[in-house]
Order: sequence, then structure tokens, then C-alpha cells
Amino acid sequence: MGGVIAEWKRFIARTVSIRWQRDFFDHRLRKEEDFCAKEDYIRMNPVRAGLVSKPEDWPHVWMPTAG
Repeated sequence: MGGVIAEWKRFIARTVSIRWQRDFFDHRLRKEEDFCAKEDYIRMNPVRAGLVSKPEDWPHVWMPTAG
């Protein structure tokens, strides 16, 4: 898995000229609470960076519709 991620990150870095952090942390989400906690953490990133005042103001998120 690490090799696949490394190749993907290398491809993306060359394609769109971005820099990635050195390592990544893979985490298996075993419970619904784990998923919700990670989702909340990720959605708060633009708020912590001062880009928006609340997560729902960030325009670059996809939220699937229920049903």
C-alpha cells in the first residue's frame, strides 16, 4: 500500500506542481465514530487555517445526499 500511495503522490506532485508532506499516516476506520471524528477533523482544516469561519463555508467539499 505504501508503494502505491508513494507513486500516486509522485504523479500528482508532477502533474499539478504541489508538495506533499514527507510521510502519511494510514488509519483503518473500524467504527462509525472513528469515521465521524476523522471527517470532522478534515472539515475543520480550512477553519484552523483561517480560510473560512465555519466548515460549511468552505466551497471545496463534496457532501453526498442521503437517500
